[in-house]
Amino acid sequence: MLTPAFDLSQDPDFLTIAIRVPYVRVTEFDVYFKGVDFKFYAKPYFLRLTLPGRIIENGSEQGSYDADKGLFTIQLPKETPGQHFEGLNMLTALLAPKKYRTAKPLVEEIVSEEEGEDDDGEFNWEIEQFPYEEVSECALKLQCHYGFGDLRSGVFQRLQDEFSDVIDIKDPDFTPAAERRQKRLAAELTKFDPDHYLADFFEDEAIEQVLKYNPWWTDTYSKMMALLGKSQEQEDHAALVSFSEEEKYQLRKFVNKSYLLDKRVHCQVYYSLIDILLAYCYETRVTEGERNVESAWNIRKLSPTLCWFETWTNVHEILVSFGRRVLCYPLYRHFKLVLKAYRDTIEILQLGKSAVLKCLLDIHKIFQESEPAYILNDLYISDYCVWIQKAKSKKLAALAEALKEVSLTKAQLGLELEELEAAALLVQEEEAALTAAHSTSRPQTPPSGSEAGALEEPDSTLPSETDDSGSEQEELKGGEPETVNSFRGPFLEESSVLHINDGVCKKLVLQRSDASQGKPLVSAWAPGGSQPLIE
Repeated sequence: MLTPAFDLSQDPDFLTIAIRVPYVRVTEFDVYFKGVDFKFYAKPYFLRLTLPGRIIENGSEQGSYDADKGLFTIQLPKETPGQHFEGLNMLTALLAPKKYRTAKPLVEEIVSEEEGEDDDGEFNWEIEQFPYEEVSECALKLQCHYGFGDLRSGVFQRLQDEFSDVIDIKDPDFTPAAERRQKRLAAELTKFDPDHYLADFFEDEAIEQVLKYNPWWTDTYSKMMALLGKSQEQEDHAALVSFSEEEKYQLRKFVNKSYLLDKRVHCQVYYSLIDILLAYCYETRVTEGERNVESAWNIRKLSPTLCWFETWTNVHEILVSFGRRVLCYPLYRHFKLVLKAYRDTIEILQLGKSAVLKCLLDIHKIFQESEPAYILNDLYISDYCVWIQKAKSKKLAALAEALKEVSLTKAQLGLELEELEAAALLVQEEEAALTAAHSTSRPQTPPSGSEAGALEEPDSTLPSETDDSGSEQEELKGGEPETVNSFRGPFLEESSVLHINDGVCKKLVLQRSDASQGKPLVSAWAPGGSQPLIE
């Protein structure tokens, strides 16, 4: 028998069941409904549902068939008009018989009856035997549990090498919970990179862009708040979250089962759900909803539940652990992303189990498409997808309120972030002060090219004209009359230079006073006037 695709909806008086059964004979089908039971048969399809509310047969029921779409639509009256049937989109929970219980292990090894027999059918008496070794009680107690509700153990004894890239803990079957936490904290401290953190802290353009992204639950949450503002009843909120055909198909493939969990383990299941949702919200935001090859790595790396098989006792330690891992492992390491994922998780929990289930289905798909990460579906996500459909909405609402009451600061992460930021800001201020001081101590701006050329023109033209007549100038100096020196007084010193103008050599006499006299600088032409260079 095949389980057909189906969908349920409701109005205040009727429950509507749409069943897709293409290529069947319309004249050969059976429908049975009474109380919470509903059965439909049309060869080769069979559907049996356990409804969340009671229905009756009073003559107002209706049915129709669309041959083009192959769709049966059956409308059944509610026993109590106006009653809201909760969880109509939890398809896996609707498929199983009511209060179905099983004590069978989740994983069984099936051994063929023909093993140990030869081809001719004779039994082989040469069986390899080993001496009996008594297992100590201490060794039995060391067998540790993990997975959804701590229901698994011994999975990694033979698969450690294969799944070493999936989980961070080594030998999880013999590592107690307290030791797991110690090793996790030590690994996070080793992995923390101050340079990477400060780079994202000061250069946060990409971070701000990621923070502006609105995932699918943001609009849905806004619609829910708008309905609450209009005093709408809670049943209107279930329709805000819808599932795709692919998600509905996956829900039908899950095997429905019940989980017998004590109170302590039950709380751990809810706490681990927060941890997984935090990692999923971070991944959805930083990739802006576009999955990539690193998506599975991001989710499992940021969730200690998935990579360290961590267990929790309160909500605050979950936030602290998530914050530490965000600042140690992924590409974007910023405290604002921690707070944003925290608020996203609160919104998802307040939207109810339909929104939580949609997130879990997305995680299941991501892990299923990742070769080493699929084992986490078997250990956690598949069971979460089945369990959440039967979870109480009031407990999810209480979990959201407990999460809202918790606050997180940088100091609580234990990574000395505030001291690191203060030191970096101090260095930045010192560099700015040094830059400002250097700019003020620079020399004055040199003169422009035209001004510099005008100042240097006499010196530059003088050597060019005197070099050609060097010998003549030396003879003139040597033949200077002594009468020139008779004009010098006792308090004057004389120096002279040759000044050439239009081929006439003049001797420029510069007279300066003695320093003690304080007389101003004077200049005069040497007596004798000028004489031509060439007579």
